[in-house]
Amino acid sequence: MNSQLKTIRTVAELRRDLACARRAGQTVGLVPTMGALHDGHLSLVRRARAESDLVVMSVFVNPTQFGPGEDLDRYPRAEERDAELAGAAGVDILFAPGVREVYPDGFATTVRVAGLADRLCGVQRGAGHFDGVATVVTKLLNMVGPDTAYFGQKDAQQAAVISRVVRDLDIPVRIEVCPTVREPDGLAMSSRNTHLDGAARARAVGLSRALDAAVRAAGDGERDPQAVGLLARRELAAYEIEPEYVELVSPQTLEPAADLDGPVLVAVAARIGGTRLIDNVILEPHELDDVILEPHELDETAPHQQEARRAG
Repeated sequence: MNSQLKTIRTVAELRRDLACARRAGQTVGLVPTMGALHDGHLSLVRRARAESDLVVMSVFVNPTQFGPGEDLDRYPRAEERDAELAGAAGVDILFAPGVREVYPDGFATTVRVAGLADRLCGVQRGAGHFDGVATVVTKLLNMVGPDTAYFGQKDAQQAAVISRVVRDLDIPVRIEVCPTVREPDGLAMSSRNTHLDGAARARAVGLSRALDAAVRAAGDGERDPQAVGLLARRELAAYEIEPEYVELVSPQTLEPAADLDGPVLVAVAARIGGTRLIDNVILEPHELDDVILEPHELDETAPHQQEARRAG
């Protein structure tokens, strides 16, 4: 636990503190967030804490990545609780700037990654969403200048966009993408999960069940991406989920996968009870012959399985 957590709200103060750390030879890890912290965020902090001398967490609900009619006003905000959790997890500096600190009057620059921004969530939310993500993360990397920045696998498209920005713009930082953290029943942790009522929460586990179905199919030898995607869609239908997309793509380019001979990202997105959720898994060919299912992957609560038991 870090009882000396310091909250900073300006870039100037942040840079002064980090300059002192660097003069002392300390390495810096950055965990960018929009707050409303959960254990997925804190797992990134723990990774950063293990690998860095000084850990910075940014908490900034970025308005430029929300389109018209999206949930910017509803996005959960809990800075006092976030500070407590961050300090307990080992964050040294909580960087919580206001909107004008990040986007001062006259701000007129946008970072856009052509291609990657136009796929998957970029189709549903518009390419402007990832323009906002790429721009704010580029700014945060320039503000903090970390040695390493940590992102979650749940936001796979975001990670691909940021990795491309860092590569293309020669930003001197290592990007670490860390495993998705899940609830005991398999639902990927997300700040938006707080919007789910009981019925929507029960259906939401269908996202991870669909991914489990894809893993099982590939583990059983299916190598046709369309067939694997169809099985995932059937699993979603069992939970009465109509997806925005179910796609099997390259993890780096997000181009549709022609086969399962290389790593393939299985990505899904859906609105459940008015809340938009995303999830994904990466199929690794060398791992498919020895698939071991987690307990939540052997679920007996799905509607189609309940029907099967009753029929039996």
